Amino acid sequence: MEKRLLIRNGKIVLRGSVEQADIFVENGRIASIGGGTVPSGSLTTIDAEGAYVMPGLVDIHCDAIEKEVEPRPNTLFPMEMAFLQFERKLAGHGITTMYHSLSLGVGLSLRGEHLVSEMIGTIRRLSGARSMIRHRVHLRYEVSHLTGFPLAERLIREGQIDYLSLMDHAPGQGQYRRPGAFERYVMKNQGVDAEECERIVEELQARRALIDWDKLRRLTALARDHGIAVASHDDDTPEQADRSMAYGASISEFPLNLETAAYASGKGMKICVGAPNIVRGGSHDKNLTAMDAVRAGAADIVCSDYHPASLLQSLFAMHAGGIPLHEAVRMASLEPAAALGQAANVGTIEPGKLADLLVVRTIGGVPVVTDTIVEGTVVSQTRDYRI
Repeated sequence: MEKRLLIRNGKIVLRGSVEQADIFVENGRIASIGGGTVPSGSLTTIDAEGAYVMPGLVDIHCDAIEKEVEPRPNTLFPMEMAFLQFERKLAGHGITTMYHSLSLGVGLSLRGEHLVSEMIGTIRRLSGARSMIRHRVHLRYEVSHLTGFPLAERLIREGQIDYLSLMDHAPGQGQYRRPGAFERYVMKNQGVDAEECERIVEELQARRALIDWDKLRRLTALARDHGIAVASHDDDTPEQADRSMAYGASISEFPLNLETAAYASGKGMKICVGAPNIVRGGSHDKNLTAMDAVRAGAADIVCSDYHPASLLQSLFAMHAGGIPLHEAVRMASLEPAAALGQAANVGTIEPGKLADLLVVRTIGGVPVVTDTIVEGTVVSQTRDYRI
């Protein structure tokens, strides 16, 4: 059956401006923008008067699904239930393409090989049968997780992942460079005591001394050969950014300071910053303030990181801070889509592209999605109740 949809009277956030116009959708794609005659026949109409109509958000880094499965340390819920309920939240937040960030890491909680593999299988199986939004897999590979290499290689070869990033989460590295930072994180998030944490740190440092960096270089080359973009994580110096680029990284996620972000950007890397950082006004780890990078032109992409509700809010926060709305929206739509090779189909409101669209209204200054459309289908719709 043809999917025909008309969104009327909205403020359309286009690639370079915001314009009042109608959008006509047919067979899952944007057929026209503006006025004109709409072909006769059955048609779903959405009145967007007073609202913004935006492209669906493309979130390239979000590990919040881990908390859906394990909201407290060692408290696991069924993966199928967690995934299906989480998907509804994502649609409500305006995220139409989600790269679920799953860590193949230290073996704690969901970050061990068996559970990561099971989670990827769950995402692929359930979204392949039906879905509200577009689901992709972002594998975060911890460089010190030596036994995880064969699994990472197999997942790449089998086409199970869509994006690869390299992490080095260890005491004295990246975001844990401050003394005691790594230990505090592990004890809080994994529910272990100081003695157990000390054992974890000792084992981690022993494994890190055995890293085969040439083997990792071959892994990233394999990913690129399969059309998978590679990212670095927590680059903290220009020299580290150079090393990341030597491994084929084209995206730098969460550089820790403005000097590194500006350097990597100048070398052609796409810089990804976190939406929670923008919404809260700074980094919870006292690292780079994302708005400083945005204002300096050293940020290209914004992702939800660990808090999906922040992604849309961050765009309006940037706008309130002087960034034109279409430029802010671009950072969560076109730029991430382009960085991961998806811009031919998603990321902007243009004739011929897939109709991934949002109708967004503000309530007390807070943006709220009332309609989420994926490939021309209304997958989420809310209306206010008034007494």
